[in-house]
Amino acid sequence: MNGIFDTSSVSYLQNANIDKNKWDKCIDTAPNGLIYAYSFYLDTMAKHWDALVMNDYEAVMPITWNKKYGIYYLFQPFLCVSLGVFGNNITADILSCFLGKIPTRFKYWDIYLNAGNNFPIEKYDLYKRINYTLRMNKPYTTISNNFRNSYKQLIKKTTTYNLQVKQNINVEEIISLEKILLGTASKIKNTDWQNFAQLYKMLFAKSKATNYGAYLNDELLASGIFLFSNDRAYYVIAGNKAKGRSLGASHLVINTFIQHHAGKNLTLDFVGSDIPGIAFFFKGFGAQVEEYPGIKYNALPPIIRRLKK
Repeated sequence: MNGIFDTSSVSYLQNANIDKNKWDKCIDTAPNGLIYAYSFYLDTMAKHWDALVMNDYEAVMPITWNKKYGIYYLFQPFLCVSLGVFGNNITADILSCFLGKIPTRFKYWDIYLNAGNNFPIEKYDLYKRINYTLRMNKPYTTISNNFRNSYKQLIKKTTTYNLQVKQNINVEEIISLEKILLGTASKIKNTDWQNFAQLYKMLFAKSKATNYGAYLNDELLASGIFLFSNDRAYYVIAGNKAKGRSLGASHLVINTFIQHHAGKNLTLDFVGSDIPGIAFFFKGFGAQVEEYPGIKYNALPPIIRRLKK
Protein backbone atom coordinates (compact mmCIF):
# COMPACT_ATOMS: atom_id res chain seq x y z
CA MET A 1 0.00 0.00 0.00
CA ASN A 2 3.11 2.20 0.31
CA GLY A 3 1.31 4.38 2.87
CA ILE A 4 -0.46 6.35 0.12
CA PHE A 5 -4.23 6.30 0.07
CA ASP A 6 -7.25 8.51 0.22
CA THR A 7 -10.83 7.93 1.26
CA SER A 8 -11.90 7.34 -2.33
CA SER A 9 -9.66 4.25 -2.46
CA VAL A 10 -12.06 2.38 -0.13
CA SER A 11 -15.32 1.17 -1.63
CA TYR A 12 -18.38 -0.52 -0.15
CA LEU A 13 -19.37 -3.70 -2.00
CA GLN A 14 -22.51 -5.73 -1.52
CA ASN A 15 -21.87 -9.44 -1.14
CA ALA A 16 -22.85 -10.34 -4.71
CA ASN A 17 -20.20 -7.94 -6.04
CA ILE A 18 -17.28 -9.25 -3.98
CA ASP A 19 -14.56 -11.08 -5.91
CA LYS A 20 -14.15 -13.97 -3.46
CA ASN A 21 -10.91 -15.18 -5.06
CA LYS A 22 -9.24 -11.80 -4.66
CA TRP A 23 -10.73 -11.47 -1.19
CA ASP A 24 -9.30 -14.78 0.00
CA LYS A 25 -5.92 -14.02 -1.58
CA CYS A 26 -5.80 -10.83 0.49
CA ILE A 27 -6.46 -12.82 3.67
CA ASP A 28 -3.84 -15.40 2.60
CA THR A 29 -1.10 -12.78 2.25
CA ALA A 30 -2.06 -10.42 5.09
CA PRO A 31 0.25 -10.63 8.14
CA ASN A 32 -2.86 -10.29 10.28
CA GLY A 33 -4.93 -12.77 8.25
CA LEU A 34 -7.27 -14.96 10.30
CA ILE A 35 -9.53 -17.87 9.45
CA TYR A 36 -12.65 -15.92 10.44
CA ALA A 37 -12.14 -13.48 7.54
CA TYR A 38 -12.15 -15.98 4.66
CA SER A 39 -15.16 -15.83 2.38
CA PHE A 40 -16.09 -19.49 3.01
CA TYR A 41 -16.07 -18.90 6.77
CA LEU A 42 -18.20 -15.76 6.55
CA ASP A 43 -20.54 -17.35 3.98
CA THR A 44 -21.22 -20.12 6.50
CA MET A 45 -21.30 -18.26 9.82
CA ALA A 46 -22.54 -14.74 9.05
CA LYS A 47 -26.21 -14.08 8.40
CA HIS A 48 -25.32 -11.22 6.04
CA TRP A 49 -21.95 -9.80 5.08
CA ASP A 50 -20.79 -7.14 2.68
CA ALA A 51 -17.36 -5.60 2.33
CA LEU A 52 -15.15 -2.56 2.38
CA VAL A 53 -12.31 -2.96 -0.14
CA MET A 54 -9.26 -0.77 -0.71
CA ASN A 55 -8.21 -0.41 -4.35
CA ASP A 56 -7.83 -3.87 -5.92
CA TYR A 57 -8.25 -5.85 -2.67
CA GLU A 58 -5.07 -4.47 -1.10
CA ALA A 59 -6.94 -4.33 2.22
CA VAL A 60 -10.42 -5.53 3.12
CA MET A 61 -12.94 -5.40 5.95
CA PRO A 62 -15.97 -7.68 6.23
CA ILE A 63 -19.16 -5.89 7.22
CA THR A 64 -21.26 -8.43 9.12
CA TRP A 65 -24.74 -7.07 9.57
CA ASN A 66 -28.33 -7.79 10.40
CA LYS A 67 -31.64 -5.93 10.48
CA LYS A 68 -34.17 -5.83 13.31
CA TYR A 69 -37.29 -3.70 13.65
CA GLY A 70 -36.20 -1.86 10.52
CA ILE A 71 -32.81 -0.93 12.03
CA TYR A 72 -29.55 -2.04 10.39
CA TYR A 73 -26.72 -2.92 12.77
CA LEU A 74 -23.26 -4.53 12.79
CA PHE A 75 -22.62 -7.56 14.96
CA GLN A 76 -20.03 -10.27 15.55
CA PRO A 77 -21.24 -13.59 14.10
CA PHE A 78 -20.97 -16.78 16.15
CA LEU A 79 -17.36 -18.03 16.34
CA CYS A 80 -16.07 -15.10 14.29
CA VAL A 81 -13.84 -13.94 17.12
CA SER A 82 -11.85 -11.20 15.36
CA LEU A 83 -12.61 -9.38 12.14
CA GLY A 84 -11.79 -5.76 11.21
CA VAL A 85 -9.33 -4.61 8.52
CA PHE A 86 -6.93 -7.12 6.93
CA GLY A 87 -4.00 -6.39 4.66
CA ASN A 88 -0.33 -5.43 4.56
CA ASN A 89 0.97 -2.35 6.38
CA ILE A 90 -2.27 -1.47 8.13
CA THR A 91 -1.97 1.85 9.96
CA ALA A 92 -4.20 3.90 12.26
CA ASP A 93 -5.05 6.16 9.30
CA ILE A 94 -6.10 3.19 7.16
CA LEU A 95 -8.22 1.77 9.98
CA SER A 96 -9.84 5.17 10.53
CA CYS A 97 -10.52 5.45 6.80
CA PHE A 98 -12.26 2.06 6.73
CA LEU A 99 -14.37 2.79 9.80
CA GLY A 100 -15.37 6.11 8.30
CA LYS A 101 -16.59 4.32 5.17
CA ILE A 102 -19.13 2.16 7.01
CA PRO A 103 -22.50 3.28 5.63
CA THR A 104 -24.53 5.53 7.92
CA ARG A 105 -27.56 3.23 7.67
CA PHE A 106 -25.81 0.99 10.24
CA LYS A 107 -26.95 2.80 13.37
CA TYR A 108 -25.44 0.46 15.93
CA TRP A 109 -22.10 -1.41 15.97
CA ASP A 110 -20.87 -4.04 18.39
CA ILE A 111 -17.89 -5.64 16.69
CA TYR A 112 -14.37 -6.91 17.38
CA LEU A 113 -11.39 -5.99 15.23
CA ASN A 114 -8.09 -7.91 15.13
CA ALA A 115 -4.67 -7.58 16.78
CA GLY A 116 -3.32 -5.87 13.65
CA ASN A 117 -5.89 -3.08 14.19
CA ASN A 118 -4.74 -2.23 17.70
CA PHE A 119 -4.49 1.55 17.29
CA PRO A 120 -6.10 4.45 19.17
CA ILE A 121 -8.64 6.14 16.89
CA GLU A 122 -9.85 9.49 18.25
CA LYS A 123 -13.26 9.45 16.63
CA TYR A 124 -14.21 5.97 17.89
CA ASP A 125 -14.44 4.46 21.34
CA LEU A 126 -12.21 1.40 21.03
CA TYR A 127 -11.75 -0.84 24.04
CA LYS A 128 -9.27 -3.60 24.82
CA ARG A 129 -10.06 -7.28 24.50
CA ILE A 130 -7.76 -10.13 25.48
CA ASN A 131 -6.67 -13.25 23.63
CA TYR A 132 -4.01 -15.80 24.56
CA THR A 133 -1.59 -17.45 22.14
CA LEU A 134 1.19 -20.00 22.41
CA ARG A 135 4.03 -20.40 19.91
CA MET A 136 4.55 -24.03 18.98
CA ASN A 137 7.90 -23.80 17.18
CA LYS A 138 9.88 -25.41 19.98
CA PRO A 139 10.19 -29.04 21.17
CA TYR A 140 7.42 -30.34 23.39
CA THR A 141 9.75 -30.61 26.40
CA THR A 142 10.60 -26.91 26.10
CA ILE A 143 6.95 -25.85 25.76
CA SER A 144 5.69 -28.10 28.56
CA ASN A 145 8.44 -26.91 30.87
CA ASN A 146 6.61 -23.56 30.91
CA PHE A 147 3.33 -25.12 32.04
CA ARG A 148 2.12 -24.14 35.49
CA ASN A 149 3.50 -26.69 37.99
CA SER A 150 0.02 -27.79 39.04
CA TYR A 151 -0.74 -28.53 35.36
CA LYS A 152 2.33 -30.72 35.03
CA GLN A 153 1.25 -32.72 38.07
CA LEU A 154 -2.37 -32.99 36.91
CA ILE A 155 -1.40 -34.15 33.41
CA LYS A 156 0.93 -36.73 34.92
CA LYS A 157 -1.91 -38.04 37.11
CA THR A 158 -4.32 -38.49 34.19
CA THR A 159 -2.64 -41.81 33.38
CA THR A 160 -3.62 -43.15 36.80
CA TYR A 161 -7.27 -42.25 36.11
CA ASN A 162 -7.25 -44.29 32.88
CA LEU A 163 -8.30 -41.29 30.83
CA GLN A 164 -7.98 -41.96 27.11
CA VAL A 165 -7.69 -39.38 24.35
CA LYS A 166 -9.26 -40.07 20.97
CA GLN A 167 -8.77 -37.93 17.88
CA ASN A 168 -11.33 -36.99 15.25
CA ILE A 169 -14.44 -38.11 17.07
CA ASN A 170 -17.94 -37.19 15.87
CA VAL A 171 -18.12 -33.39 15.90
CA GLU A 172 -21.78 -33.56 16.89
CA GLU A 173 -20.74 -35.23 20.15
CA ILE A 174 -18.48 -32.29 20.98
CA ILE A 175 -21.17 -29.76 20.09
CA SER A 176 -23.65 -31.58 22.34
CA LEU A 177 -21.15 -31.43 25.20
CA GLU A 178 -20.60 -27.71 24.65
CA LYS A 179 -24.36 -27.11 24.69
CA ILE A 180 -24.58 -28.83 28.08
CA LEU A 181 -21.73 -26.64 29.36
CA LEU A 182 -23.41 -23.42 28.19
CA GLY A 183 -26.79 -24.47 29.57
CA THR A 184 -30.31 -23.50 28.62
CA ALA A 185 -29.61 -19.79 29.14
CA SER A 186 -27.36 -19.72 26.07
CA LYS A 187 -28.51 -17.38 23.31
CA ILE A 188 -26.72 -19.40 20.63
CA LYS A 189 -29.24 -20.63 18.08
CA ASN A 190 -29.39 -24.20 16.81
CA THR A 191 -28.84 -22.86 13.28
CA ASP A 192 -25.50 -21.40 14.45
CA TRP A 193 -24.40 -24.79 15.73
CA GLN A 194 -25.57 -26.45 12.53
CA ASN A 195 -23.65 -23.92 10.45
CA PHE A 196 -20.51 -24.56 12.45
CA ALA A 197 -20.86 -28.33 12.08
CA GLN A 198 -21.10 -27.80 8.31
CA LEU A 199 -18.01 -25.55 8.38
CA TYR A 200 -16.06 -28.06 10.45
CA LYS A 201 -16.82 -30.93 8.11
CA MET A 202 -15.78 -28.84 5.12
CA LEU A 203 -12.47 -27.91 6.77
CA PHE A 204 -11.85 -31.45 8.02
CA ALA A 205 -12.19 -32.74 4.46
CA LYS A 206 -9.38 -30.33 3.53
CA SER A 207 -7.20 -31.37 6.51
CA LYS A 208 -7.78 -27.94 8.05
CA ALA A 209 -9.57 -29.14 11.19
CA THR A 210 -9.19 -31.76 13.87
CA ASN A 211 -10.57 -32.54 17.31
CA TYR A 212 -9.70 -34.45 20.46
CA GLY A 213 -11.81 -36.02 23.17
CA ALA A 214 -10.82 -37.28 26.64
CA TYR A 215 -12.82 -40.32 27.74
CA LEU A 216 -13.29 -42.19 30.99
CA ASN A 217 -14.96 -45.57 30.56
CA ASP A 218 -16.33 -44.49 27.16
CA GLU A 219 -17.81 -41.29 28.61
CA LEU A 220 -16.66 -38.06 26.95
CA LEU A 221 -15.46 -35.71 29.71
CA ALA A 222 -13.61 -33.03 27.75
CA SER A 223 -13.02 -32.14 24.13
CA GLY A 224 -11.51 -29.55 21.85
CA ILE A 225 -12.01 -28.51 18.24
CA PHE A 226 -9.07 -26.96 16.40
CA LEU A 227 -9.16 -25.18 13.02
CA PHE A 228 -6.06 -24.33 10.98
CA SER A 229 -5.11 -21.36 8.79
CA ASN A 230 -2.50 -18.61 8.51
CA ASP A 231 0.02 -20.60 10.62
CA ARG A 232 -2.48 -20.73 13.46
CA ALA A 233 -4.47 -23.43 15.21
CA TYR A 234 -7.71 -22.01 16.61
CA TYR A 235 -9.09 -23.70 19.73
CA VAL A 236 -12.65 -22.71 18.88
CA ILE A 237 -14.78 -25.06 21.00
CA ALA A 238 -13.89 -26.71 24.29
CA GLY A 239 -16.79 -28.72 25.65
CA ASN A 240 -16.29 -30.40 29.01
CA LYS A 241 -18.16 -31.89 31.94
CA ALA A 242 -17.75 -30.70 35.52
CA LYS A 243 -16.53 -34.07 36.75
CA GLY A 244 -13.72 -33.99 34.20
CA ARG A 245 -12.18 -30.88 35.72
CA SER A 246 -10.79 -32.50 38.85
CA LEU A 247 -9.34 -35.27 36.67
CA GLY A 248 -7.56 -32.84 34.36
CA ALA A 249 -9.47 -33.95 31.27
CA SER A 250 -9.30 -30.54 29.53
CA HIS A 251 -5.62 -30.21 30.44
CA LEU A 252 -5.03 -33.60 28.82
CA VAL A 253 -6.81 -32.57 25.61
CA ILE A 254 -4.68 -29.44 25.19
CA ASN A 255 -1.51 -31.24 26.22
CA THR A 256 -2.13 -33.93 23.60
CA PHE A 257 -2.64 -31.32 20.90
CA ILE A 258 0.62 -29.64 21.91
CA GLN A 259 2.46 -32.99 21.85
CA HIS A 260 1.19 -33.63 18.31
CA HIS A 261 2.09 -30.17 16.96
CA ALA A 262 5.16 -29.05 18.90
CA GLY A 263 8.08 -28.02 16.71
CA LYS A 264 5.87 -26.67 13.92
CA ASN A 265 5.67 -23.11 12.65
CA LEU A 266 2.33 -22.73 14.31
CA THR A 267 0.66 -20.54 16.92
CA LEU A 268 -1.98 -22.07 19.16
CA ASP A 269 -4.73 -19.46 19.41
CA PHE A 270 -6.82 -20.00 22.54
CA VAL A 271 -9.53 -17.65 21.20
CA GLY A 272 -9.84 -15.46 24.32
CA SER A 273 -10.74 -14.79 26.93
CA ASP A 274 -11.89 -11.71 28.81
CA ILE A 275 -13.32 -13.99 31.50
CA PRO A 276 -10.69 -14.10 34.31
CA GLY A 277 -11.11 -17.80 35.10
CA ILE A 278 -10.68 -18.87 31.48
CA ALA A 279 -7.77 -16.48 31.00
CA PHE A 280 -6.08 -18.00 34.07
CA PHE A 281 -6.57 -21.48 32.62
CA PHE A 282 -4.96 -20.62 29.27
CA LYS A 283 -2.12 -18.68 30.87
CA GLY A 284 -1.18 -21.84 32.76
CA PHE A 285 0.07 -23.40 29.51
CA GLY A 286 2.58 -20.60 29.06
CA ALA A 287 0.34 -18.65 26.69
CA GLN A 288 0.99 -14.96 26.10
CA VAL A 289 -1.47 -12.08 25.95
CA GLU A 290 -2.52 -10.83 22.53
CA GLU A 291 -4.64 -7.68 22.69
CA TYR A 292 -7.21 -6.73 20.09
CA PRO A 293 -9.81 -3.94 20.02
CA GLY A 294 -13.56 -4.00 20.26
CA ILE A 295 -15.71 -1.13 19.13
CA LYS A 296 -19.20 0.02 20.00
CA TYR A 297 -20.97 2.80 18.17
CA ASN A 298 -24.49 3.97 18.89
CA ALA A 299 -26.35 6.35 16.58
CA LEU A 300 -29.78 4.96 17.37
CA PRO A 301 -32.70 7.30 18.08
CA PRO A 302 -32.47 8.61 21.67
CA ILE A 303 -35.19 6.37 23.14
CA ILE A 304 -33.69 3.19 21.65
CA ARG A 305 -30.13 4.34 22.37
CA ARG A 306 -30.73 4.29 26.11
CA LEU A 307 -31.81 0.65 25.90
CA LYS A 308 -28.58 -0.38 24.13
CA LYS A 309 -26.10 1.23 26.50
